[in-house]
Amino acid sequence: MRLLLDTHILLWLMADSPKLKPRARLLIEGAQEVYVSSASILEIAIKHRLGKIEEVPEEMVARLEEAGLKELPVVSGHAVACGKLPLLHHDPFDRLLVAQAISEPMHFVTADAQLAAYSDLVITV
Repeated sequence: MRLLLDTHILLWLMADSPKLKPRARLLIEGAQEVYVSSASILEIAIKHRLGKIEEVPEEMVARLEEAGLKELPVVSGHAVACGKLPLLHHDPFDRLLVAQAISEPMHFVTADAQLAAYSDLVITV
């Protein structure tokens, strides 16, 4: 199984946070490949700059490879797919991540239950 992690799942994983549920840990550990979207790095950079999170984007990027995570770049096909999604969720980062998962295809791991309405590829943990 190939997984794409939602930004909060990535942050919890990298911080070894207890917020990351055992089911999510098992999915990640058992996956063939685990991806992080470049959109998540952008989201982290913006939130860091605004003082909403402490994670430093450069440090996060450096640690991704060490953790065995692969980067999924945002390409034009993902942007087009995002624009075709129904407006079930208003966070543009979440919508883009879902569009990437659907386009690739790969399973999208999130704690946001609202996103499950988009596709069977969304796994809510």
